Amino acid sequence: MANPLNSDDRLLWWWFVGTRGGPTRARIVMALKEEPLNAKQLADFLDINYKTVRHHLKVLSDHHLLESFGDKYGKAYSLSPVLEANYEAFVQVQKTGLSRRVVRIIG
Repeated sequence: MANPLNSDDRLLWWWFVGTRGGPTRARIVMALKEEPLNAKQLADFLDINYKTVRHHLKVLSDHHLLESFGDKYGKAYSLSPVLEANYEAFVQVQKTGLSRRVVRIIG
């Protein structure tokens, strides 16, 4: 089967599908697409441990996929302009990643 992903898509695939924490990071990104939230709000909304959310926010921020504003406890996060510009690729990677996982499980 030919690889339908270009090199930028492969990076998105790695961050959101190819690693153990990828699905959690994808859920965070989808929540932040709707509105900026802080770590506590994300943890409550996604029903994920607060420290887990903080870890994934750091990973996404370190890779310039999120921006933050405010400070300390109230620091809110939103998608970076880079991720906003590539959001459709992110969505496509989610679909591609899901189909690859199904293929691995089934056959």
